[in-house]
Amino acid sequence: MIRYLIDANSAVYAMDVGNERLKERIADCEVGEIAISVISYAEVAYGTYVGKPPPPEVLEAFVAAIPLVSFDEADAREYAKLPFKRARFDRLLAAQALRMGVRVITNNEDDFADVPGLKVENWTV
Repeated sequence: MIRYLIDANSAVYAMDVGNERLKERIADCEVGEIAISVISYAEVAYGTYVGKPPPPEVLEAFVAAIPLVSFDEADAREYAKLPFKRARFDRLLAAQALRMGVRVITNNEDDFADVPGLKVENWTV
């Protein structure tokens, strides 16, 4: 059962620069507990496409280990209700996490601070 959605910055951090605490927390999760939204995947994949880390083979290995979760109509309806006007990717991910009842793993907690009811964890500290 999915308990966490990892956002793009934490995913890149886990794949590229790395943070031992983050990697350990991810490794401690049981299979299926952590996922990456297609929203975050798109953000990371775009960076890869334009030459930023991670390399394509590392990204593909990551999503082979951490399943992708589709963004659907129920997520879109939740998105429409959110009051904040931050970056679109963060808003979409927040809506999806709220609808699924899961926590967002992020290194940018402030990006989600104004989302009522959203649970956020920073696994790098």
